[in-house]
Amino acid sequence: MKISTKGRYALRMLIDLAMHQENGYISLKEIAERQELSKKYLEQIVPLMNKSGLLKTNRGFQGGYRLSKPASQITVGEVLVLTEGSLAPVACLDDEENTCPRRSECITLPVWEGLNKVIREYLFGLTLQDVIDSAVSADGSDYCI
Repeated sequence: MKISTKGRYALRMLIDLAMHQENGYISLKEIAERQELSKKYLEQIVPLMNKSGLLKTNRGFQGGYRLSKPASQITVGEVLVLTEGSLAPVACLDDEENTCPRRSECITLPVWEGLNKVIREYLFGLTLQDVIDSAVSADGSDYCI
């Protein structure tokens, strides 16, 4: 599994919003400047985050974006599934039910199921707030991602 630029940028954008939540609605221009990201690329990510209900939007003067719920309630896994689709390490684990015709005789299936379990437990057990807290405690000061 390799996380795309879209997934990495979406995560950075949402963490930036979480870190600046007290400033109200934040423009994409501000996020792009702080994170040294392309504003155009962020514009492509916003619809995914809006559609999922992770963002609140305010148009017009003083417009921008903010998280729709606390950073402690948004998992890294949730963000990556929105941008990447399935996080499964092999195609046969993409769906709820494994419909692979070889599943009953596949000697490697337990390896992939174990890896899938570890990936899901880790990413869905890690919130945006956890990432922020970890970064701040590692540095001992405010952190810019």
